[in-house]
Amino acid sequence: MAAPVYASPIEKGWFYLHRVICGAILLFLIAPILVVIPLSFNSVPFFTYPMPGFSLRWYEEIFTNEVWRSGLSNSLFTASCVTVLATVLGTLAALGLSRPNFPWRPAVMSVLMAPLIVPVVITALAGYFFYADIGLLSTFPGLILAHTTLATPLVVITVTATLSGYDHTLTRAATGLGAPPITAFFRVTLPLILPGIISGSLFAFFTSFGEVVVTLFIAGPAQTTLPKVMFSGMREQISPGIIAAASVLVLFAIIALTTVEFMRRRSERLRGIS
Repeated sequence: MAAPVYASPIEKGWFYLHRVICGAILLFLIAPILVVIPLSFNSVPFFTYPMPGFSLRWYEEIFTNEVWRSGLSNSLFTASCVTVLATVLGTLAALGLSRPNFPWRPAVMSVLMAPLIVPVVITALAGYFFYADIGLLSTFPGLILAHTTLATPLVVITVTATLSGYDHTLTRAATGLGAPPITAFFRVTLPLILPGIISGSLFAFFTSFGEVVVTLFIAGPAQTTLPKVMFSGMREQISPGIIAAASVLVLFAIIALTTVEFMRRRSERLRGIS
């Protein structure tokens, strides 16, 4: 993108300085990832530079070793269930909060955002005692519900942000033309807020997929997820397989963020058309 035309050289200088500062901050944030990921292709089970050789053995291990495969399948299953639950609950909550006459909106929003504010170890400890009392400790339902508690606020935030630019007169116009509320929602409201819902569902998926603290408290041996396997491996035996698994998670996150950005731009285009 070409630099805009400025009235003075000082403004032009500030423009380029701003870009340099942003680039330096971005490099500072991603530098650890750029340094560590190449080690996942190391041919020896040591973290050393320069690498003596190139190998895909550690990626093969995480997809063929039973421990890694079990952790990956448990993570995918748990994250998929959490995505469905969090998306439905978060979307319904956002739709309710978007109504102009909703009572006690700040208080309700504060309660919904509490899992993002309270330290995760406190949430995990509370969940441990709660699910132990109701018999859901060391079960998939308990783990899914615990992850849903952390993921739902993200869906609420993204869908609420999308609804902030939504023109509610479109829904009233649809109902005025005889459409039932459910039909008006699926034909008018849902297509326009769908980018926000998809973005929220992606955040929910990766919140669950990468969660380790709550999993350590709630999950049992049968519910061991990929982050839990990585955490155990770091305590017992550090190997490039852990970095390979982390690289896969980073790749998934990049794909998710790219999709979110695509949906954001699509939402902006739809708003401009409407």
